[in-house]
Amino acid sequence: MTPSGLFRWRFTSCCGDDRASAGTAGATRREFITLAAGGAAGLAALGTLRGVALAQGRVFPPPPPAVSPVEGLIDFHVHCAPDVFGRSIDDDEAVTLARDDSLEALVLKNHVALTADRAWLVRKHVPGVKVFGGIVLNAAVGGINPEAVQWMWRMQGGFGRVVWFPTFDADHHVKHFKDAPEGIKVVGGDGAVLPAVREVLKICAQQRVVVCTGHSSATEALAIAEAARDAGCERVLITHAQFEVVNMTLEQMRQAAAIGVKMELCAMGPLMGPSAHLAWMRHWRQVAPKETAERIKAVGADHFVLATDLGQTGNPTPPDGYKAFVGALLAEGISKEQIRMMGRETPGALLMG
Repeated sequence: MTPSGLFRWRFTSCCGDDRASAGTAGATRREFITLAAGGAAGLAALGTLRGVALAQGRVFPPPPPAVSPVEGLIDFHVHCAPDVFGRSIDDDEAVTLARDDSLEALVLKNHVALTADRAWLVRKHVPGVKVFGGIVLNAAVGGINPEAVQWMWRMQGGFGRVVWFPTFDADHHVKHFKDAPEGIKVVGGDGAVLPAVREVLKICAQQRVVVCTGHSSATEALAIAEAARDAGCERVLITHAQFEVVNMTLEQMRQAAAIGVKMELCAMGPLMGPSAHLAWMRHWRQVAPKETAERIKAVGADHFVLATDLGQTGNPTPPDGYKAFVGALLAEGISKEQIRMMGRETPGALLMG
């Protein structure tokens, strides 16, 4: 210890031997940094420490990358405050973080409230990022309510570009998690989509907004997708296609791709599962990056859209989660070109094409 009672950092050998008596090999952390800044002579002395530093390993984070791994990408699924659920950041903070990490655009999602108006407001507060919103057809807006969709797309700015069918109020969701005896249905007993769903799809086709399938089952999501195509909808996305409540098989993904439907892949997938750090996420199965990469390779990157589904209290920020997700997919053999297609080209065409 120093006289002040603080420990001095020392570089040690791989066996933990104190090299304080061995000249520069036993340099303190401060001395090591000083040598690094000492010009040619300092660099020469620094060379004698290289092996020692490498042997002990580095236990602090790497420096930030020169170029953001998510530069130019779009996050199609972001949750922010204010909300009825715990969110770690508000709209302005989320968009500021996205701008700092050079993201091109965000889609704000809220299970109970409109986000088309919030998209207009946050664009005014934080310029430099394209922000979009929409509406989720949960009980808070009257369920499968064509009038709610009509008013959403009319919101000032025209940034209401997405309609999600029911999420936590969906009949499949509440039955799967045993939250309630039944929820908002999208299909009848015969498996065909209900008339109210078709009315919503007509509006989506007319206004060219993106149809997202919400927390429907994989079979229900395919039924909605087929009906959307029949109604003339050109922009259809199956919400977090791998997550617990949807959980599409490879064959179902191929069926979706065959009719021109896109599927959302989310960064929160690897964080969920029985050992998740947040209790509520332990009820959802973990989706490993390896599985996601295998699906991309089997179906084709042009059929997928990348997103995070992040923003919850206790989880990584959406940009940090996005960077980790992209890094994990690259490590599993997905190319940078495929990342750009799923993260920019395809979602960009859905929102702005």
